[in-house]
Amino acid sequence: MASVFVLSLSGCAPEVGSEKWCKQMSEKDKGDWSTNEATDYAKHCVFK
Repeated sequence: MASVFVLSLSGCAPEVGSEKWCKQMSEKDKGDWSTNEATDYAKHCVFK
């Protein structure tokens, strides 16, 4: 049952680079970011 809930959440994730995604990432603990997330954040949210 929990796996269905998790899968439903992943389908609603904002598009990488969108304003919503940038805000979500800025609220996430930086230690939990993957290398790809950090790169995408810098590319799309810092150096627009």
